Amino acid sequence: MTPHEHDRHEPGSTASGYAPEPRARLPWAQLAPEVYQALVRLDVASRKGLDPKLVELVKIRASQINRCAFCLDTHTKDALAAGESVERIIQLSAWEESPHFYTEKELAALGLTEAVTVLTDGFVPDEVYAKAAAHFEEAELARLIAAITVINAWNRFGVATRPVPGHHTPGDIKH
Repeated sequence: MTPHEHDRHEPGSTASGYAPEPRARLPWAQLAPEVYQALVRLDVASRKGLDPKLVELVKIRASQINRCAFCLDTHTKDALAAGESVERIIQLSAWEESPHFYTEKELAALGLTEAVTVLTDGFVPDEVYAKAAAHFEEAELARLIAAITVINAWNRFGVATRPVPGHHTPGDIKH
């Protein structure tokens, strides 16, 4: 047993001192497979031409905002597998206070992610859009907006149906 496996809580076991693993509310992907597959295809299409590490940073940040534990587990692991640093992933929740960890292009993408994810004012501010538009070609910007929109859709399925985090292995079906 590796140290990581030792630390991992086994479902139904309380010997580790961890809270019991929750059960998913609803296996939505099994119950609506055509919706799930359509979202997978949309996700794949949205990422074409975008830097994979940037996409994972965007997915992690949106998932933090939306409090989607399953997507945080998935995209943190995928980011690490893609070569992203632990330090940059940790700093994502405070990216505005730690901009020196990110490129100007990444900062523009994170700003756009925040604006598209949190539409409480009902719009994406012109200055946020302009900053992103300055760093991304139009086709790339369209795909970035699509990628942000798609992770928000995944997050909404995740927070509504609560799939259990902790079981993702990089290379599984991506979203």
